[in-house]
Amino acid sequence: MFTIEHEFDATVVTLVDEPSTHLQEDVIINAFDDCVTVEQYDPQHDRVAKLTFSMTQIRDLAAALDLPEGAYQLRPVET
Repeated sequence: MFTIEHEFDATVVTLVDEPSTHLQEDVIINAFDDCVTVEQYDPQHDRVAKLTFSMTQIRDLAAALDLPEGAYQLRPVET
């Protein structure tokens, strides 16, 4: 299950773990104009872990999800 909310400066996607034998904490993704942050509460350390991705890293991640194992570099298409 997930939710999408449009706020003033970001689109917020929250991923909720569906019922399973071991539930994970919700994952919150904040998409800003210049970066994307991913947050998840860590109950072992009682804090929120936060990662910040540049838009280039997000582009590369999106491409990587559809590619086989290997090393890649995306380049702009010349017109």
